[in-house]
Amino acid sequence: MFVILVYDIGEKRVAKVLKTCRRYLHWVQNSVFEGNISEANLAKLKLELNKIIKDDKDSVIIYSFRTTKYSSIEIMGVKKGGEENFF
Repeated sequence: MFVILVYDIGEKRVAKVLKTCRRYLHWVQNSVFEGNISEANLAKLKLELNKIIKDDKDSVIIYSFRTTKYSSIEIMGVKKGGEENFF
């Protein structure tokens, strides 16, 4: 499946979340990752993130797509890493 992951994490934990996400997905821009990932690896990623984040202070949102057949991307402004991997 294809996922887009975005996060808003406290300063003390952001480096750990960044490092964890980079093991599974492609960096797109600040606090945004994307990529194809198996359901098993997505489950592992979620478990690892749950060990790092504080439920009352941090936010992680994961958008899951079963297919990318009808998708496109438009980039305005500065291109950052990973946009060629989008859909």
